[in-house]
Amino acid sequence: MSQADQLIIFDTTLRDGEQSPGASMTKDEKVRIGKALEKLHVDVIEAGFPIASPGDFEAVSAVASAVKESTVCGLARALDKDIDRAGEALKEANSARIHTFIATSPIHMQHKLRMTPDQVIEQAVHAVRRARRYTDNVEFSAEDAGRSEIDFLCRIFEAVIDAGATTLNVPDTVGYAMPIQFGELIRQMRERIPNADKAIFSVHCHNDLGLAVANSLSAVSNGARQVECTINGLGERAGNASLEEIVMAVRTRPDIFACQSRLDTTQIVNCSKLVSNITGFPVQPNKAIVGANAFAHESGIHQDGVLKSRETYEIMRAEDVGWSQNRMVLGKHSGRNAFRTRLESLGISFESEEGLNAAFSRFKELADKKHEIFDEDLQALVTDTKTESFNERVKLIALKVCSETGETPHAEVTLIVDSEEEPGAASGGGPVDAAFKAIESIVNSGTELQLYSVNNITSGTDAQGEVTVRLEKGGRIANGQGADTDIVIASAKAYINAVNKILEPVAKAHPQTGDV
Repeated sequence: MSQADQLIIFDTTLRDGEQSPGASMTKDEKVRIGKALEKLHVDVIEAGFPIASPGDFEAVSAVASAVKESTVCGLARALDKDIDRAGEALKEANSARIHTFIATSPIHMQHKLRMTPDQVIEQAVHAVRRARRYTDNVEFSAEDAGRSEIDFLCRIFEAVIDAGATTLNVPDTVGYAMPIQFGELIRQMRERIPNADKAIFSVHCHNDLGLAVANSLSAVSNGARQVECTINGLGERAGNASLEEIVMAVRTRPDIFACQSRLDTTQIVNCSKLVSNITGFPVQPNKAIVGANAFAHESGIHQDGVLKSRETYEIMRAEDVGWSQNRMVLGKHSGRNAFRTRLESLGISFESEEGLNAAFSRFKELADKKHEIFDEDLQALVTDTKTESFNERVKLIALKVCSETGETPHAEVTLIVDSEEEPGAASGGGPVDAAFKAIESIVNSGTELQLYSVNNITSGTDAQGEVTVRLEKGGRIANGQGADTDIVIASAKAYINAVNKILEPVAKAHPQTGDV
């Protein structure tokens, strides 16, 4: 495809998606998602904000080393220290991009930056030139472009193109724009900026008014050739534009959009399930493309029509995005090779045989409880295995809960804390509450429970329950996940997973704050 025909997909799940409260990911989890995005053929993967914390720097470096086919990007404010840190984090990447930004709206320049428009342009130009020391692939973003004056946007974009920026990003940072207005903004800038043909126009839309996808597609119709988006629409506040919706809209309506992405869309559902599993953010059943009901038909009229001709009620094939009824049945008699093969088809791999062995052992334990193991079970199982290998400061050894009519539920738990075995017991309002209090009697984490959510991973009475627990302590939020056919044990696993994250000494700044 020529540059005019290709729509570049810039995925920011690992950076902007992680800014969803409770969606923090470990380095290993970021690498897993990065490899899945690479298999999806995402063009650019924004792996994080390297200067935010040592952990974020290490995660960006790890993704840059692991991903070979996609471009790996690091975010940096228009500051020398940010850009240098991003350049260092990306040095092992086969293809690297530095994404630098500064605010351009009057309200941001006056109240946040306290800089004049001329000073903002000067700093933006300096930042782009410094980024060019590390790579010739430099993206510049005008933060809050949706509320910026078009004359100023034209000035600053012309200047950064001359300085070496190859991609110009127009973010609707606060989700304020309307589709007609936003598309017109892109069209006018492409016409008015003298050197506009030397850069690719990009958009980054937030979903505060539910218009992120609509605004992005309007921009594409008016010449934008990169869209910044996330798996499942994950992101700060109401989220970002949803990758799967953008890609499938462009693919399904070639009569409207004069471009195509290069994504392998059959990997979309796998990516969606992986991100949901790692972050603990469930996908609503009626979510477009990746929701469980996206290709389901209950109405008799609809069922009759689909049976006669799929196109009567389906504008896409379920198989084209990764939904399929054809699957290898895994159970307690399945061998290691079948297990490994199924994981590979889901884009899951292990760096060592020890990791695979641990996952296979868990698989056998689960197979003794369930007749059939589904893909969703495998995703949860692998996340559970890799979570323990990441951090085992607190580990669940045993849990006993007594709950009967007319009696106060009571839990007894045994944990390993910093290599020492410790017992604990407590009563509570219910079996889960008792289990959590028993755990707290040992760890004394001092956290507050912000969220407790339960979802069934698959259907059936033997389904695993997937529990998400969100804890808060001193402004820090940690999301924990656990899965088991016993929902109380799944809850305990999730709580301990969140406690382990809270106990990790991580200092991380928001990319839009003034100091790091």
